[in-house]
Amino acid sequence: MPLPKPPVTRATILPPSEYEAQAAPKTARSAARPAPDPQDDRPVAPLELKRDAAPLPAAPAPVRTSKPPAAAKPAPAPKRRAAPRRTGPAKLFVLDTNVLMHDPMSIFRFDEHDIYLPMITLEELDGHKKGMSEVSRNVRQVSRELDALAADGNLAPTDGIPLAKTGHREALGRLYFQTTLLDAKLPAGLPQGKADNQILGVVQSLREQHPGREVVLVSKDINMRIKARAMGLAAEDYFNDKALDDGDLLYTGVLQLPPDFWDKHGKTMESWQQGGHTFYRISGPLVPALMVNQFVYLEQPGEAPLYARVTELSGKTAVLKTLRDYTHAKNAAWGVTARNREQNFALNLLMDPECDFITLTGTAGTGKTLMTLAAGLSQVLDERRYTEIIVTRVTVPVGEDIGFLPGNEEEKMGPWMGALDDNLEVLAKTDATAGEWGRAATNDLVRSKIKIKSMNFMRGRTFLNKFVLIDEAQNLTPKQMKTLITRAGPGTKIVCLGNLAQIDTPYLTEGSSGLTFAVDRFKGWPHAGHVTLARGERSRLADYASEVL
Repeated sequence: MPLPKPPVTRATILPPSEYEAQAAPKTARSAARPAPDPQDDRPVAPLELKRDAAPLPAAPAPVRTSKPPAAAKPAPAPKRRAAPRRTGPAKLFVLDTNVLMHDPMSIFRFDEHDIYLPMITLEELDGHKKGMSEVSRNVRQVSRELDALAADGNLAPTDGIPLAKTGHREALGRLYFQTTLLDAKLPAGLPQGKADNQILGVVQSLREQHPGREVVLVSKDINMRIKARAMGLAAEDYFNDKALDDGDLLYTGVLQLPPDFWDKHGKTMESWQQGGHTFYRISGPLVPALMVNQFVYLEQPGEAPLYARVTELSGKTAVLKTLRDYTHAKNAAWGVTARNREQNFALNLLMDPECDFITLTGTAGTGKTLMTLAAGLSQVLDERRYTEIIVTRVTVPVGEDIGFLPGNEEEKMGPWMGALDDNLEVLAKTDATAGEWGRAATNDLVRSKIKIKSMNFMRGRTFLNKFVLIDEAQNLTPKQMKTLITRAGPGTKIVCLGNLAQIDTPYLTEGSSGLTFAVDRFKGWPHAGHVTLARGERSRLADYASEVL
């Protein structure tokens, strides 16, 4: 093979200075550039809690041309930057004590706005620091955060403390403590000595002293917000703990395909069969809206229905995998078959060894606990995939607490596990061929493989090859949900069941529940799945009561 011809013209030789400049490493060139000061765009607030509100001059708009110059190289894509701060004076948020008790990191979640803590708030925190409850732990964490912020005594109390000094760079505001008595004239009907009314007086006094700034009270107490608005003060709830603003926007895990799905997505479709399942590789306008482990279905009269799960998303293509039909008796899990479409979806997730975390939500009687127990027993006793089933739940009573319960851990949890006993009784009747002795022996074997544990002793534990069932998960806080999920060791599957319409824990809503938090954060993860069960299968009485009551 002949060698290529040499170039006709010689290359231009760079001067030594330019060659050395281009050959210099990037770190050396970047080191010569002065580092930006993070405090340059944050003028220090003076004694009167005022800010320099003059906006910066706007940058000139770039002029677009139809074609870039031929000699110029395209500029690299700019790095993604944080959203710019709003112009004008930042808001001044006065925090109620219950906000700090609810979220100990709340002081760092107000972006560029300032935080003001009345002295009565610190006094109330001091009164709740003792104890082993979650509120006491949160109060102690708040005290540690405030102590770290106020450790440097060089700043005057009225100058404010930068919230970013302890490493929380997202907090661009300042923290102010009440150091002087603020003269506030409250309505005559409000008692002066009550802590809530003293905080309202602080808010009213701050608004009178700084008319150019927006002073807002943040409180989890509904009655306190009502009193503040009755006095003409701005009051808001603490929204940062909510995963969703509206519970109806929660990810359902199920998507109904449009009737023209095959017309828009079947032109470049690839299909193959593997392991008894049919796979479809599709591309089209619906692909960006799909998520991994999301169930899709298409039911049209006169045609075979499609029930599939999204197993892969790569660029503009998605792979759909048909499901195993658990409505048929041959695929029953411990004698339990699916009675509707959503139950079939849920059993496909529960029996999949690649799904480590599953959440099931639905109204009363949709079969959440029964299907989960049946899938767990089938994989523990038949397939030997897990060693045992661990059941736990939050001990929150619906009405008045019945008081002390005697016995050991499992005996104390016995009254809370009535749902487990009811479902085990149903599962024991599925084997009609066995006699009375056979069913009794099966019940003893099943009981030996189910362990009932209390949530109070979960800290520090690690579950290996266990099937963990967390019942009534809607009563968990996001912090408690994190504590339970992080107990999973190798080979462990965790299933969370709950009904967001039956939250019994105070200060928890559908948007701030730990179950909502887990569903929203785990959606799209290849080893997690979620299904919202829609139809009740308990009885006609229970279904009618769920609709009309």
